[in-house]
Amino acid sequence: MRHLNYSHLLYFWTVAREGSIAKASNVLHLTPQTISGQLKKLEESIGEPLFNKAGRGLALTETGHIVQQYAEEIFELGAELTQRVRSQQTLMPTVFNVGIVNSVPKLVAQRIVRPALDLDDSIKVVCKEGALDSMLGDLAVHRLDLVISDRPLPPGTHVKAFNHALGNSSVSFFAHRSIARRYRQFPECLRDEPILLPGPSVALRRELDEWFDRLSIVPRITAEIDDSALLKAFGEAALGAFPAPTAIGHEISSMYHAKLLGTLEEIHESYYAISPERRVKHPAVLAITETAREELFATPDSST
Repeated sequence: MRHLNYSHLLYFWTVAREGSIAKASNVLHLTPQTISGQLKKLEESIGEPLFNKAGRGLALTETGHIVQQYAEEIFELGAELTQRVRSQQTLMPTVFNVGIVNSVPKLVAQRIVRPALDLDDSIKVVCKEGALDSMLGDLAVHRLDLVISDRPLPPGTHVKAFNHALGNSSVSFFAHRSIARRYRQFPECLRDEPILLPGPSVALRRELDEWFDRLSIVPRITAEIDDSALLKAFGEAALGAFPAPTAIGHEISSMYHAKLLGTLEEIHESYYAISPERRVKHPAVLAITETAREELFATPDSST
């Protein structure tokens, strides 16, 4: 297929809309012969007929319907461009695509990404959630500009990307205020009172299991929930104590009507911004990394 002539496309679109060359010639102020000649050139360029005769008018072929759909989108965009220029709104927002690994707590993700939204109106943030492997695949083909993860790039990965450590947080246990008094002697109370934990596939769960083993505690687990937001929702329903990053303890207490039971200083969750840049230059990534290190997490780590 040769390069498309957009004048030819306009003539075709008008004929398709009006239903005949005669009507289109009145709209375009061109002779029917001129329009017929331009349509023939467009059909030669595409390599397929676009119209069939239907009585005194014309009917679109199957290929014609496809071309019409594209023509509609093209001329709608043209109208939108004209409107923007006339209204002096010439700057389109820059889209900043962020992938968030699904094991990262939603409140932590929100606090990490928030500085990008606060930059100015010229940036629109689009967040997508998924497994780390799929997020890295999207990063490799530039569908994502950044990935927020609770673990660094896996060893041997073939994606050209770099870890930028944001910081880490200790882990605490919380319980809804209505049942918090039952967990007075922490952590011994976790032997007898119900607790909610992430499933065995989550890295935090493995660290918690080791912590329980060191203290010779066999916890009374009433539910295993991988999704961190759902885990907290169960906690808000007073179904058991639940773990969460200490860094968002204030939000946990406020949003989930929870009380802090105790902090596990020896267990830390680390968070990373994974970027195609070795040295961060993107203004949104700079805002995210600097704010996380200076405000969200008490102990910043250096970039790797």
